[in-house]
Amino acid sequence: MMASSSPGGLRALTREAVRARIADAALVLFDENGFDETTVDDIAAAVGISGRSFFRYFPSKEDAVIGDLVIAGAQLRDNVAERLPEETPWRALHLGMREGAEQADADPTRWLRVMRVINSAASLRARNLEKHLAWSALLVPVIAEHTEPDSRLGDLPARALVASAFACLDVALTSWTEANATVPFGDVLDAAFDTMCGAAAPASPHGS
Repeated sequence: MMASSSPGGLRALTREAVRARIADAALVLFDENGFDETTVDDIAAAVGISGRSFFRYFPSKEDAVIGDLVIAGAQLRDNVAERLPEETPWRALHLGMREGAEQADADPTRWLRVMRVINSAASLRARNLEKHLAWSALLVPVIAEHTEPDSRLGDLPARALVASAFACLDVALTSWTEANATVPFGDVLDAAFDTMCGAAAPASPHGS
């Protein structure tokens, strides 16, 4: 049973609201005390539940940080798919990720904390890589429908585009975090994608 931590208690909240509250409390503790140093019981106590109740909402500490990001993969796929075929595959990937960037710009304090916590623990970095692989598996078939397959290597073009898009996302997140969110994340993401577009453009004649 959950204990009441405020008027009405957690019982009055929906399951997703409770998950969000637990995740927020976990992020603060991880950021302040360290991911490995923070126990499930510490998180549970912060929100007024038992350690056993924590596992009704998250399978592990890592999921309290990464879990909602995994769910967002399906939304990213839909964001990209709805822009095809009106946009090129690269532009659709850019705009699809750009839509997700609005979350970071709406609450930069929370997302800076997410990035600090992820970067602080090897287990979280590994889970973040798993997240990218899962998102890629969703996106490659969508992009492959709108790219010319390689005669020998099949969906290599789609895989290359998706991998490059995630590289842009990672570089943008790193740069944005290092800049302490002084520049909107959407602008940083745009700069990363625009750089790739410039790198793919034909070189100008020397001196022109």
